[in-house]
Amino acid sequence: MKFLTLSCLVLLGFSLTVAQPKSAAAVDAKVRSLMKSMTLEEKIGQMTQVDYEAIKNTPQDIVKFGLGSILWGGNSEIVDLSPKGWADCYDSLQGLSERTRLKVPILFGIDAVHGHNNVIGAVVFPHNIGLGAANDAALMEKVAMVTAKEMKGTGIHWAFAPCVAVARNERWGRTYESFGEEPELVRAMGTAHVKGLQGADLAAKTSALACVKHFVGDGGTTNGKDQGNTEVDLATLRSVHMPAYKDAIDAGALSVMASYNSWNGNKMHGNRYLLTDVLKGELKFQGFVVSDWNGIDQLSPNYKYAVEQSINAGMDMVMITSPRGNFNSYDVFTSTLKQLVKEKAVSMARIDDAVRRILKAKVMMGLFENRYTDRALLAEVGSASHREVARAAVRQSLVLMKNDTGILPLSKNVKRLIIAGKGADDIGMQCGGWTIDWQGKVGPVTTGGTTILQAVKQAVSSGTVVKYSADGSGADSGDVAVVVVGEQPYAEFMGDKADLSLSPEDVAVVEKLRARKAQVVVVLLSGRPMIVTPVLEKSAAFVAAWLPGTEGQGVADVLFGDHAPTGKLPHSWPRTMQQVPINVGDKEYDPLFPFGFGLTYAAAKAVK
Repeated sequence: MKFLTLSCLVLLGFSLTVAQPKSAAAVDAKVRSLMKSMTLEEKIGQMTQVDYEAIKNTPQDIVKFGLGSILWGGNSEIVDLSPKGWADCYDSLQGLSERTRLKVPILFGIDAVHGHNNVIGAVVFPHNIGLGAANDAALMEKVAMVTAKEMKGTGIHWAFAPCVAVARNERWGRTYESFGEEPELVRAMGTAHVKGLQGADLAAKTSALACVKHFVGDGGTTNGKDQGNTEVDLATLRSVHMPAYKDAIDAGALSVMASYNSWNGNKMHGNRYLLTDVLKGELKFQGFVVSDWNGIDQLSPNYKYAVEQSINAGMDMVMITSPRGNFNSYDVFTSTLKQLVKEKAVSMARIDDAVRRILKAKVMMGLFENRYTDRALLAEVGSASHREVARAAVRQSLVLMKNDTGILPLSKNVKRLIIAGKGADDIGMQCGGWTIDWQGKVGPVTTGGTTILQAVKQAVSSGTVVKYSADGSGADSGDVAVVVVGEQPYAEFMGDKADLSLSPEDVAVVEKLRARKAQVVVVLLSGRPMIVTPVLEKSAAFVAAWLPGTEGQGVADVLFGDHAPTGKLPHSWPRTMQQVPINVGDKEYDPLFPFGFGLTYAAAKAVK
């Protein structure tokens, strides 16, 4: 990045000061003072959020347009993904805010959805579905606190999390981003996530701004189609999909992301009733609403009309990426909105309301006093204490679904142990999507951590022979085999799937081991319930491990009995695809395993 050296020279000699908590009156006074001095162009700049990919080659546009926010979304990446590399990039970009007339700091957002998952060496936690299985609000708060601290170690201070979708159809590719199918579970975990990220004071050096998403109904689309149509009545929308937002707002959330989905045919990005009347009116949301990635472009092929509809509906900040395909760039957005204001199609009152909300968050975050990275926090990224929190989250997320022979917990002194399956030695598969890459990837993802195979080898005694065989070959009669199977990484619509059956490859590994009369313990890595009957019947024990992240030792902790399993299913588990969607409370409810099911070693029962 050519501008790093110059920007870093500009920053030489800056010092960090400790921001003091501000009273509501002081915040309002600061915001009023800033707005009184702002031109229309500067106000529109505050409403503009630009993807790093669109700005990296023209960073001077931060000054030219007075851009209010920058994000790293999807596959937006810098050259050096180390914590220091991120901090250097952040400080360099933030330094440009001091070259603008009013020196308003830039708000930086990132998809830190299961830890600071875009950073090499950061701790990657279980995805939300696993944390929903743990159902421990205190633990969730610790996870979010660690995430915020690691984010602030790189300067970035706004997490596009938590996702408080209530996932009602496992076909949906974002099911793992939801805590579960039941509103009360999502409410409790979402609130804890907000509290953990934001802390007692948003201006604290280890606090980060939460962004509650995606408002509203994204987990209830027909057929589980991502960005699809949520066809439910208002009463259902209010009772199932909306309660977690009220709780998050009451907990202090100051940003909400609008959803791609439609509600009964009307796109959320242009829905004034829900964004303004309900969210800002009924729910008394005092923060700002940000669009999803190019979300307003979906409203109409007429971009001017799309901007008018979205801003008037209550959109405060618009997320804009690089100008490719049908997407419009930030210069087009800013000029279009300016024209709409001059034509009185968008009122100055609406502009002022949006900017007031954005500036309020920036003031409360203490960005005017402390806009640069606290380099003392760099050492916290991926620290041993943070990994211990993640390890605890992993073991509490595991759900024991079958243990009819009492094979679990395994003995650490077993003579021979076969570890099999494609997921046994694969950090990328453990972590799933949103890990360094948007879609994630199999194999090493340079995040550190421990695979399940490595964790097992660490857990057993020195006299135990551990043999790894991805395809299950080499087992003998009576051997104990731990087989790790499941889904390949994916994210968003790329994960939408009509058939949730295990792959033939996964089934074949289990069948091969059973044919050799091995005792099989299946560990499933997945972002949702899957159709597992073929392997469930052939296994002595079955564990749903979800997408546990980097700390595979948490899986070993449960397999070998250092900790008993305590996780409970956050989703009803279907017998066949014909049962999907299946949710607790359905009139006809006959799942393979019900919502809330989970065995433990003290009282394990056979599964028929």
